[in-house]
Amino acid sequence: MPLPRRSFFHYLGAAIGATALSQLLPGAELGKLRVSLADMTHPDLETAAADEAFWAQVRAAYTASTNLINLNNGGVSPQPRVVQEKVADYHRFANEAPGYYMWRVMGRMREPTRRQLGRLVGADPETVALLRNATEALETVIFGLDLNAGDEIITTDQDYPAILDALAARARRHGIEVRRLSLPVPCEDPAEITRRFAAAITPRTRALLFCHVINMSGQILPVRELCELARNRGLYSIVDGAHAIGQLELNLEELGCDFYGASLHKWLSAPFGTGMLYVRRPLIPKLWPLYGYPEAEQDSITKFEHLGTRSVPMEIAISDAIDFHDLIGTARKGARLQYLKRYWVEQVRDTPGFHLYSSLDPAHGAGLTTFSLDGWTPAELSSALTNQYHLYVTAFDHRDVAGVRITPHVYTRLEDLDYLAETIRKLAQEGPGR
Repeated sequence: MPLPRRSFFHYLGAAIGATALSQLLPGAELGKLRVSLADMTHPDLETAAADEAFWAQVRAAYTASTNLINLNNGGVSPQPRVVQEKVADYHRFANEAPGYYMWRVMGRMREPTRRQLGRLVGADPETVALLRNATEALETVIFGLDLNAGDEIITTDQDYPAILDALAARARRHGIEVRRLSLPVPCEDPAEITRRFAAAITPRTRALLFCHVINMSGQILPVRELCELARNRGLYSIVDGAHAIGQLELNLEELGCDFYGASLHKWLSAPFGTGMLYVRRPLIPKLWPLYGYPEAEQDSITKFEHLGTRSVPMEIAISDAIDFHDLIGTARKGARLQYLKRYWVEQVRDTPGFHLYSSLDPAHGAGLTTFSLDGWTPAELSSALTNQYHLYVTAFDHRDVAGVRITPHVYTRLEDLDYLAETIRKLAQEGPGR
């Protein structure tokens, strides 16, 4: 399809930005949602979280399966229809002349996207790298810090397996020491978490690595206090923020962390395979990227983005995901996720054999909840829920968290959670093997 003359000259102009591309590629779905939600204001977050008319409008913006109830949004979240359509439009446009349209035209869109993402997370855009996921972001830090044999990194045994694997690989390769702390489950005493990290520090410690939100249980860690601890002891602070962006209000500069890696395809509902790495500005020259980079970019955040050919359409659609997210707002979204968590847990918490590994206090637990049933292994329970009852969940078989995780999203219906609660009560009564 030929590019319209007006748009063609617009693209060739010197000032190509997000507005120009949005004019070429329609976003009617976002506009309709903006209009439909415009008059739906709320006096407080509690009212907003329980306004089913509002959330029905939000749910209509998604293309959720009618054959499977997805309660594993913590693994990867679906994109709303408007983001799916934008990605498709961007790909169609890029495919008309990839070398020109994707690199020269759409490539310039990466900077407006970076600025928008920086605003969302409370960071200078020049400290935010656009990467593919939290694993890539955090491994950039794990393998990019100058560490010597015997140097220590302190983490917990509840971090994401890929990150623990990366630390183990660095230990095998360079002889560093990795110390894994055990944390209470759940924990509603943040000071206890900070005390455990402080007690583990030795003269050989060089960094603290910890989750903002633990993926197994939804436990929120005291990030600000842990970063302050690291700073006061002359250590690096490395934060795994995979489950924070999109459901917790963030200001990375105020948190005081040195490094923060996150996926955007979870709670932000950005395209699959999008993520970010924040590096505190003075540390950019000191951190090695995973891949080669031009020497001229030694002091630039872009040195971490030399990954070879990548999907620019997916990256610039991060902006569309943020636009959609902003219609709801982080605070309202987080309140809804807390509401959904309490909604189903309150129905089953007194069920015989039901055990909860997550805090229901929003100060200590995010919108991820893990439970177990007596007599059921995590694998058996996950299999029954998913294969027999079409409730898609994920299981953890960890020393401290052995159960099934439930992660609804903003499109999840209350009747789906009613069905979940009914099924849990049934499985608790019947036991495995029925």
